[in-house]
This record gives sequence, C-alpha cells and structure tokens, in this order.
Amino acid sequence: MEPNYDPPLTEDEIAQRLRRCGINPTRQRVEIAQTLFRRQAHYSAEEVFEEVGRAQGKVSKATVYNTLGLFVERQLIRQVFVDSAKVFYDSNTRPHHHFYDTERGELTDIDAGSVVVDGVPPLPAGTELAGVDVIVRLRRR
Repeated sequence: MEPNYDPPLTEDEIAQRLRRCGINPTRQRVEIAQTLFRRQAHYSAEEVFEEVGRAQGKVSKATVYNTLGLFVERQLIRQVFVDSAKVFYDSNTRPHHHFYDTERGELTDIDAGSVVVDGVPPLPAGTELAGVDVIVRLRRR
C-alpha cells in the first residue's frame, strides 16, 4: 500500500500516482482522483459523481463506480462499510478507525493509536489477519 500524499495533488502528481498503482490515468480517472484527493474526506459514490460533474462536466455513474472499485482494488483508497446501505470511500489509507454519526450520516477519523483491540477470535484455517477496522456509531442524546 502506498502512503498518502498531503493534498492537494497536481494533475501530473495524480497521473504519476495512478501509474505507480498500475492504473492508466485517463482523463476521467484523473478527475475522480482529484476529487478524492483534494482533501482527506469520506465520500459516497454519489457524492463523487456529483463533485466530478460540478467540477469537470459529464462523467457517467458507471465510470465513477468502476473507477472507485479499481482504486479500492489497487489500494489507492479504502472502502468503509457503515451498514448494508451506506458505503464511504476514504482517501486516507493509513491505519485508522472511524466515528459514524448515525443521524447526520457523517464519518470522521479516529487515530489508530486511540483504539486498542485486545485480541481477535481464532481465525479460520488457511487465513491470516489482514486488518481490524473499528466503527464507533454515535447518536445525539
């Protein structure tokens, strides 16, 4: 996994980063990456689609979804599932956890050192631990 760069990245820096991850930097992929790396944030696919559309013009939903899937596969971004209907795409690939405000639908980072996991159950045969993601769900009193 490649470390994050401090945003904002130039178009050339984004294209270089995509190439290092084995991704052909098409115009649309660069535009989607610019949206994701403008700042460290948590976007839904719909938000990425809207942002790219506002900033750059016509990009299909299918292109956005396919590109997000490719970026996740190549570990350029993280996919965070908060429930079966809500997925965020996170430009911060460093180890960390999340608070999820269930009322506002907002995800915020928690420093990895702030959460201590004291063991995991025995892993199934033939597997190894790839990581532990903690989502702390919040609601207002």
